[in-house]
Amino acid sequence: MSKTIPKHISWLVETSEEITTTDGAKVRVLELQHRSDPTILSEWAKHFRNHYCKESEIDFLRRGPNLSRSEYLKRHKFPSQTVAPGPSIRSGDFGEILVADYLEFSLEYWVPRTRYGRKTIINESTKGSDILGFKFVNDGKESSDDVLAIFESKSQFSGTRCRSRLQDAINDSSKDYLRKAESLNAIRERLYDEGRLDEASRIERFQNHIDHPYKEMSGAAALFSTNVFDSEVIKSTTTEKHPNKSHLALVVIRGTNMMDLVNELYRRAADEA
Repeated sequence: MSKTIPKHISWLVETSEEITTTDGAKVRVLELQHRSDPTILSEWAKHFRNHYCKESEIDFLRRGPNLSRSEYLKRHKFPSQTVAPGPSIRSGDFGEILVADYLEFSLEYWVPRTRYGRKTIINESTKGSDILGFKFVNDGKESSDDVLAIFESKSQFSGTRCRSRLQDAINDSSKDYLRKAESLNAIRERLYDEGRLDEASRIERFQNHIDHPYKEMSGAAALFSTNVFDSEVIKSTTTEKHPNKSHLALVVIRGTNMMDLVNELYRRAADEA
């Protein structure tokens, strides 16, 4: 079945630039060429909002505190724009969701979106691996060539000096083998809670690698505002200690005024609910 690809994905453009790290790993460089297009931004904001609160839930949830849709989302779902560490959580969540979009719509993985809807503390990152994607060679039939991809994402949209965010993502990715079982179980539980039993069942074959073998791909992504992006910092990255370095994808996404874009998406997601 074909899927509808969100229009903002057309803004995510792969560049001809390729960066090589100190140990010879290749880094794919993408550019987010976002524009002030109200139609696309509104569609993107709706897609963004549904990660935190589904359309079918919001009226029931806001009824208790007697808030408008916008007020409910701002107070109970979205990280704060001004109160620390809200801004950094905003940029981190945005980065994770955009990488999930890239994994799903550009690399054609199935990416369940269950990570943000049941946050208990809005100004806090969700625990576990950042993004999990699944690829089935023959849908409905198990294959040892099926793929589980686990990506870690780090963002830097402010400051004056580029930080080693790709290295941070690689270091976190190195720990994913320790939290893979918990992350898979969390996704399966949330899908079950939502009544998405067929999708929950699809996770099962990835929970027992010995009896149901599959391929594992790791990924590390770093997102930057163009004004702080520095290719020399990216080149200084190393994958040497990563346990799955032979199957490790490295991605950098850069774009202008990224924090302004993040805040505009959150604003539209609330005000247009």
